[in-house]
Amino acid sequence: MEWIRLLGYTLPDFQANTDIAMKYVCDAPGGKTWFRMETEVEADQESTLMGHAVEKHFRREKDKSTAAYKPTSTVFIEQNIGLAAHLQRQMPLFLTLRDGEGNGLATAMLPPGGSEDKGFKIVIVGAGNGDPYPEHGEAIQALGRHFGLTLAREYCFPYGG
Repeated sequence: MEWIRLLGYTLPDFQANTDIAMKYVCDAPGGKTWFRMETEVEADQESTLMGHAVEKHFRREKDKSTAAYKPTSTVFIEQNIGLAAHLQRQMPLFLTLRDGEGNGLATAMLPPGGSEDKGFKIVIVGAGNGDPYPEHGEAIQALGRHFGLTLAREYCFPYGG
């Protein structure tokens, strides 16, 4: 987030005065920052930037969560009023690690709410589904501390040996 401060903004001012849509999650060592993707457009951009298929997983999880939504109103135009909040609670967290210039470094999928869930497979990958741990392990551990999760490579990197 140092790059935002260098521009003379605080994070809330920066978000209010720019087109940035991803939500700030936490800072990490080395001037890196974790952000949350909340839209299909953000997930699609992440897939393009990082050369992997996070948008496919995002859409699948969004569709699954949307199908599970039970409207509280029977009035047609009121039925989707609570959908956005439902998706925020039910969908896994899709996160991106960025450096001070905004370059994509790693992508993570954590359980809904960032809470421990033994039945959920956490996934953390780098560009092209590469291993992000050698270069960004400290940043991944910072994310784990933020949510109170253990994000060990052997459990989170799906292509590890």
